[in-house]
Amino acid sequence: MPLAGLGVAGKESGAHAGCAAPCRSSSPIRTRTTGATAPLPTDPKFFLLASQPRAEALLRPGGRCLEPPGSPPIPRALHPWSAPTVSPEAHPLPPLIPSSLTGREVLTPFPGLGTAAAPAQGGAHLKQCDLLKLSRRQKQLCRREPGLAETLRDAARLGLLECQFQFRQERWNCSLEGRTGLLKRGFKETAFLYAVSSAALTHALARACSAGRMERCTCDDSPGLQSRQAWQWGVCGDNLKYSTKFLSNFLGPKRGSKDLRARVDAHNTHVGIKAVKSGLRTTCKCHGVSGSCAVRTCWKQLAPFRETGEVLKLRYDSAVKVSSATNEALGRLELWAPSKPGSPAKGLAPRPGDLVYLEDSPSFCRPSKYSPGTAGRVCSREASCGSLCCGRGYDTQSRLVAFSCHCQVQWCCYVECQQCVQEELVYTCKH
Repeated sequence: MPLAGLGVAGKESGAHAGCAAPCRSSSPIRTRTTGATAPLPTDPKFFLLASQPRAEALLRPGGRCLEPPGSPPIPRALHPWSAPTVSPEAHPLPPLIPSSLTGREVLTPFPGLGTAAAPAQGGAHLKQCDLLKLSRRQKQLCRREPGLAETLRDAARLGLLECQFQFRQERWNCSLEGRTGLLKRGFKETAFLYAVSSAALTHALARACSAGRMERCTCDDSPGLQSRQAWQWGVCGDNLKYSTKFLSNFLGPKRGSKDLRARVDAHNTHVGIKAVKSGLRTTCKCHGVSGSCAVRTCWKQLAPFRETGEVLKLRYDSAVKVSSATNEALGRLELWAPSKPGSPAKGLAPRPGDLVYLEDSPSFCRPSKYSPGTAGRVCSREASCGSLCCGRGYDTQSRLVAFSCHCQVQWCCYVECQQCVQEELVYTCKH
């Protein structure tokens, strides 16, 4: 089972910072009483925000933020898997739509792989491994490594969320629908899936080791420090060395050297791993009286996965179409970019950091076995409607958008927000 076939949506982190500035009520429009904390919606296509760091950007000239008079504040989600929602009323408002993903939302996982859970105790992880879509060999590795099943789920959510964010304004938006067919082809999109999936697993494994969620690995080695000291001083580095070694074993040996598609997939997988490695940075912390830096402790830390996603999206935009040629000296296939007219028959080999693909992608405009098409997709009139709607035009509707507002930090450890509702013009591609 290719790593890119693991598919759920989720989060990289549940940031609590960044609330909107207070907004003011305008002319009266129907509102509903709010104030309950409820589980997230189960519809994987609807993401209700627990906080909206950029909510103030939604307030356009003439926009109206609605607050019911005397309504109690909505509590900020008190644990990572809950968020404020709106209680039902006798006269429902037009449907609420979510704002654009920022990568910091608290999201409901897609059905099929279950919800995020605490690390499995006893033999519970065996059942979790059996529920994942893994090959027989991968399931055996999973069953021998307590904590791996949860890490695989985290990686799948992380990779899919980042993929959907990077392609939110593209015709192909990394939807689960059509993914099976897509993974059987050699498109640019397939190349990105392999790269972002391997990057997400590398990232998640390294973080799981440093967080103590894996039994067979710990922090990155810190010279001169015992494990207890490392945890105490916050120098538990992300264990990228173990992560890459385990991933190489988990993905298994390469298929035959004469298999062109196998070489392409392996190349793109390593592009994802290299993107994570390139983001490894040294972070230091000072210790001393009154803020002096008498002692400085340093450790290795991975960059936020959003940065890795941006790097891979740039690689996708400049991906290289390749063919194969036999290296007579080594007796194996090698990847080569097609030659230009008038140049030698064999072009240049792609660089190690290039994403490579074998065939041109379809338009993704209409529903097919590769994607659901773009009909009904929300677009930006200034930026993406022209391309996203494939020349069919777009409809304009006035809807209500819910977002967090009037946020206040409460002692000690959470934020309370009210929920505002604002009218906004929404553009959707015609059928």
